[in-house]
Amino acid sequence: MASTKVVILGGGFAGINAAKALGHSKLDVWIIDKTNHHLFQPLLYQVASAALSPGDIAVPIREILCPYENITVLMGEVTHIDKEKSQILLRNGDQLGYDYLIVALGARHSYFGNEQWEKFAPGLKTLSDALKIREKILLSFEKAERCDSISEAKKYLNFVIIGGGPTGVEMAGAISEIAYQTMLKNFRRIDTTKTKIYLVEGSPHILPVYPEKLSLKAQQYLESFGVNVITGKRVTGVNGEGVTVEGLFIPAENVVWAAGNQASSVLKTLNVPLDRQGRVIVEADLTLPDHPEIFVLGDAAYAMDKKGKPLPGLAPVAVQQGRYVAQILRKRLPKKERPPFVYFDKGTMATIGKTKAIGTFGKIQFSGFIAWLGWCFIHILYLIGFRNRLVVLMQWLFSYFSSQRGARLINRPIDEELPHVHK
Repeated sequence: MASTKVVILGGGFAGINAAKALGHSKLDVWIIDKTNHHLFQPLLYQVASAALSPGDIAVPIREILCPYENITVLMGEVTHIDKEKSQILLRNGDQLGYDYLIVALGARHSYFGNEQWEKFAPGLKTLSDALKIREKILLSFEKAERCDSISEAKKYLNFVIIGGGPTGVEMAGAISEIAYQTMLKNFRRIDTTKTKIYLVEGSPHILPVYPEKLSLKAQQYLESFGVNVITGKRVTGVNGEGVTVEGLFIPAENVVWAAGNQASSVLKTLNVPLDRQGRVIVEADLTLPDHPEIFVLGDAAYAMDKKGKPLPGLAPVAVQQGRYVAQILRKRLPKKERPPFVYFDKGTMATIGKTKAIGTFGKIQFSGFIAWLGWCFIHILYLIGFRNRLVVLMQWLFSYFSSQRGARLINRPIDEELPHVHK
């Protein structure tokens, strides 16, 4: 008799944790991802800001799952899901059947109908995104060094981050550290303290999902780091010259988009109701209506908590969802016997910069150095693999005591657009 086949789409937090929890079972598990690695996205901004190298936050999926003989890893890109035939289609034409399907395809950045902005304001979701942003940041200082006047160098020393969520706030704090500490003595012709960093958020406060008191505290921290925080105003234009914020034009070559997410377009092939972000509106057991064999998790799912509020797109939510579905499949629970998914909120944290962070745990709110230490501990704990935990810890200790960043490498030829040096 053939084994029951479980196919997992996506090697993020939900997919990896579901696969690990299904390891050593009698199920035939396949996990498919278009990359060969699991990426620890919460620290992706540190690759983009030259604090960490790609290998510090990414681990090959095969390495993670090699202890489990019942799991097959396949590198491929899913383009279509046929729920009626219980098949998925890959870009190269391969077709794969399943008995159970776990869809955990994650999300990409959304430009809210202004896709033409992506060319000038890249988002931060993949290692490729992070490396492009890192090189652009480092090249900007190199370009500014070649300029003969402050006004000419100005556009290279202006940085605009669009979106005041955790990624935007963390990126703004990291760039301020690069400009005002790391690079301070590295250049002769420019003063890197003349760098201007702008964080733009359309809501009244940055980090809008946090209590207002903590949002204001985070803004105070950023402003003390030299970041210009603009709230309550929306970006109305982005081009090669800079960013327009409701009539205010900010000249800048460096723009980072951290303002919104859009679920994978593959979800549209399921032909089920989606929310505004393209996420599947799932039932209490994270399945599709009338299809109890298909689970949708993580950033691909619009799921509710006990109070009827949508669950946030956080790593802990995805981890718990992956483990929850694995338990259902291990026990082969029919639809009517499945308990609803309940998210256990262990609190949320966001770092603003060196030694500064905010966090919540239930009704408890905390900030400052203690919150920063907690943030560091939690992120080390969630990293997969002893090597990654050790390397990141050592890098952070080195950076804390020296204010230096060890991944400031430009890995492409100098382009022809560099300003000419006049002696």
